[in-house]
Amino acid sequence: MTTGTIKKVVADRGFGFITAEDAKEYFFHRDALDASLVFDRLVGGERVQFEVEASPKGPRASQVRAA
Repeated sequence: MTTGTIKKVVADRGFGFITAEDAKEYFFHRDALDASLVFDRLVGGERVQFEVEASPKGPRASQVRAA
């Protein structure tokens, strides 16, 4: 499990970016959030934990939950 901070949320498009503690940035889609987070209430700066999974466009965050 990786820990990071919500960097940016693009609410009208349903995705955002997380900056991990190792400074890598990961894309996430609203479908990747678990029940502890509500996409429409994310504003950035929230601490989260997530898994990293492979995607056709590179690594992305999945199973994103409040830290």
